[in-house]
Amino acid sequence: MITQSTRRPLSSWKAVLRRTRQQQQHRTPAVFRSMATEITPTTPEAAAPPAPAPASATPSPATIPVRKITFHAIRSPTTPNKPIRTAFAIYPRVPSARKTNPAALEAFHAQQIRRLDRTGARASLFNKKNPDCAKPGDVLQVTTRKGGGEPFAGVCLSIRRAGVDTAILLRNHISRVPVEMWYKIFSPNVQGIEIVWRRPKRARRARLTYMRKPKYDMKNVDHLVENWRRTRNVFSKAGGKGKGKGVKR
Repeated sequence: MITQSTRRPLSSWKAVLRRTRQQQQHRTPAVFRSMATEITPTTPEAAAPPAPAPASATPSPATIPVRKITFHAIRSPTTPNKPIRTAFAIYPRVPSARKTNPAALEAFHAQQIRRLDRTGARASLFNKKNPDCAKPGDVLQVTTRKGGGEPFAGVCLSIRRAGVDTAILLRNHISRVPVEMWYKIFSPNVQGIEIVWRRPKRARRARLTYMRKPKYDMKNVDHLVENWRRTRNVFSKAGGKGKGKGVKR
């Protein structure tokens, strides 16, 4: 090998010497250079090996839960009672961390909702699982306690579901001026929320921001509120008259 490399230029001698050094290290054991340094102990206490860790610190193999592994099987067309086991192992599902350690913020929101909405009527009114829940596009009327003003009615543009901070956005026209109001449904200042008019068809969007355009704007919805009040008063009066005109037998 050395004779062949002599024909090469002088720059290849460094590679030749490196190869010979590596061959000598493989033949005879030698100490390789490394970045680690060795420190010799000066006292007999330092030279003593470290004490082993107590047995209680490390869990024993018996206490570690063993996960049972099953294998995927395929039904054989000839012998259905003896399925063919494949090489695909099926491991059990890892327990959900949400169930074992529930989030503190969600527990706090649930506690506040139970305190502010004891009957659960408002939570069910905006619950997606409820078929009669309020949806975007419906006309809602909100009555507040603070100030003793008139209730505000408008088209529900969006429902922001955020636990105890769940809020609705209502839009209406007052004196030909568009007005939008946010109301938190679990607020103590909100006395009641009623559905005045339901949208005939379900809206395909969760946020009906396109209704701000003049083409899709419903404008003033006071006429829907008046019709709703008349029908409610008619039914209440009819019930009272019926009770007063009871026929004696």
